[in-house]
Amino acid sequence: MGNKLFSQPNLSQQISQILTDTSLDALSLKLEITENVLAENDELTIATLLQVKALGVQLSIDDFGTGYSSLSRLHRFPIDELKIDRSFVSKIGISKGNLEITETILTLAQKLGMSAIAEGIETAEQLARLRELNCAYGQGYFFSRPLPSQAAEELIISKPQW
Repeated sequence: MGNKLFSQPNLSQQISQILTDTSLDALSLKLEITENVLAENDELTIATLLQVKALGVQLSIDDFGTGYSSLSRLHRFPIDELKIDRSFVSKIGISKGNLEITETILTLAQKLGMSAIAEGIETAEQLARLRELNCAYGQGYFFSRPLPSQAAEELIISKPQW
């Protein structure tokens, strides 16, 4: 979700109406925003995020570590999750600095009371290293390519052991 969407009037009312129309539980909805939304740091953006959060919707920062957000302002935003950018995860095992950045983001998320998810996991080695860092959530082609809903449901029911 980019800056343009957050400048729309009554965004939280629109989301609330969509939740009502679809009978979707707000806790089942997670909105991913870019760091650039946070970089603006204006009061309207903060107010909009707080209104969306008040609906029960989860907020996640996508591709964390590649944008322009200021760490000193991160705590001002009602964020639930940091998504560690795939550019760091994909180089785990290749470049030591990327493992250290990933570990730092995981620690930051924990200290701020947020969860973290590693994006772009493609190998068993990357998954093993992330587990060593106590990363609880991950996504990537190692687990599965994007699937239609029925195939995703079948995958979940099969309870794969990664």
